[in-house]
Amino acid sequence: MSYSSFVRTHGWSGAKPASDEEAIARILAAAGKAIEDHGADFSISDVARTVGVTRQTVYRYFSSTEALLVAAAVHAVDGFLDRLTAHMAGVSDPAEAVTEAVATALEWLPREKYIGLIMVPGGSKHVESVTSDVALRFARTMVDRLDVDWAAAGFGDDDLDELAEHLLRIIQSFVVDPGRPPRHGAALRAYLRRWVGNALVTRR
Repeated sequence: MSYSSFVRTHGWSGAKPASDEEAIARILAAAGKAIEDHGADFSISDVARTVGVTRQTVYRYFSSTEALLVAAAVHAVDGFLDRLTAHMAGVSDPAEAVTEAVATALEWLPREKYIGLIMVPGGSKHVESVTSDVALRFARTMVDRLDVDWAAAGFGDDDLDELAEHLLRIIQSFVVDPGRPPRHGAALRAYLRRWVGNALVTRR
């Protein structure tokens, strides 16, 4: 019996995972539940208890709480971006695409507690040093998945890196302080179109 097989056959609430991939998927799902229950202050013990294994078993797959949170965050981000990509299909004008993508992300984020923890600086004590990297990955992937021909519009890779960073800063600022009163719907889109989207028209 291999070492990984040995790990898989002990605990797991009596339902053994068929592979390391399934074991990791269960741990990531448990991490999501732990964050829903405990917020940013979740622990490896919370995750292990949910899965039905020891802390040591979780550590064999993820070396630290930080590594687990980042892996689970990336998993959650991918699902969020899949839904956003479907919502944005057919919007090919750069200014309109950026405006709608940021507005939609802001409307969806309150229901995405998990992603909120890694999007906002200081959202989690566990990943303070890597939050920027995870969040920037989110923003750049969001830009890349938009139904826009960026090259034809005159934007290179360096431009898109800066655009992603700028959009991330806009999203983070709205999450931290939505405004008084907060903007929603058409008002939010008008504001973003004027002060964010129009910058792309000028650049082009």
